[in-house]
Amino acid sequence: MAQTTDERGTGAILCGLGVCLPEREVGNDELGARLGVSDDWIAQRTGIRRRRVAAPGVSTGDLAAAAGRRALEAAGTTRVQAVVLATTTPDHLIPGTAPWVAARLGLDGVAAFDVNAGCSGFLYGLVVAQGLLSVGVAERVLLVSADIITRVADPDDPRTTPLFGDGAGAVVLRRGAPEESGALGPFDLGSDGANSEVVHIPGGGARHRAAPGDRAPFLTMAGRELFRHAVHRMQASSRRAVERAGWALTEIDAVAPHQANQRISAGVARGLGIPEQRVLSNIAEVGNTSAASIPLVLHHAVHTGALKPGMRVLLTAFGGGLAWASTTLVWPDMTVPGPAPEPAG
Repeated sequence: MAQTTDERGTGAILCGLGVCLPEREVGNDELGARLGVSDDWIAQRTGIRRRRVAAPGVSTGDLAAAAGRRALEAAGTTRVQAVVLATTTPDHLIPGTAPWVAARLGLDGVAAFDVNAGCSGFLYGLVVAQGLLSVGVAERVLLVSADIITRVADPDDPRTTPLFGDGAGAVVLRRGAPEESGALGPFDLGSDGANSEVVHIPGGGARHRAAPGDRAPFLTMAGRELFRHAVHRMQASSRRAVERAGWALTEIDAVAPHQANQRISAGVARGLGIPEQRVLSNIAEVGNTSAASIPLVLHHAVHTGALKPGMRVLLTAFGGGLAWASTTLVWPDMTVPGPAPEPAG
């Protein structure tokens, strides 16, 4: 007898995608001239040629609201029952930024809260959204991933500042049958807090309040350790997610990895035996946008023709925590609007 939706559980169906990118573009030449490094020095180590930088006065919440509005437009709806914001750069420590985003979108009174899982935030947010749908709290959820990460990167550090750009991406998820196109597959999640200092911001929280002139509010990374952890964890997590979906790695049409570094993405693909031409990338144009990177690369791939309806897609990410996550889906047939303009500050 065929399984019913209830027997298999509630599916979370991707039905809308929208993004927002800042207008200002900063190339390697401009950045390198200040830091004393060349365009090629940056590009060879990262795969990045340029990145977007939010205008003064524009906040994470501003970018998030613009991306969320585009996603709602793509989904053909103005109403959701919950808003989840994945970010490591909230507008304030208190309150969370998601309620403000919800209010800006005219979604007064809905459940709204932030999730901080570093660069894995979008995938952790997908799990949270699926949970809200499955327990009946919501029929539709707006998940937004947004970061203005350039404001926490040390402007004088050539090892970190060239990596980062700002942006936001959002998706609408609705309840549906798990076998529908666009349904999220099984998830694999993990963390390693014992190695949290591999990538972190030491100051600004309850453990270490930042003092004037203190460098602690800036992001620090142990580059070699981060590379090793990222490749290993993303490969292992991807294998588990694909296996739980009942797929073979050879059946993957596209991989959408967190856009941390082009060499990390290439290393993950090699370890999985997936041809590098199947790995979606926009890091050369926008850099590492932290939690926003996966929805941004999905949007880019749709508009360049690299991602088409019916394709089997693997999503995988790794970031601060340390935290990692992977899942799968069959890409749905839906209209994806162009990027929202950067809001005025």
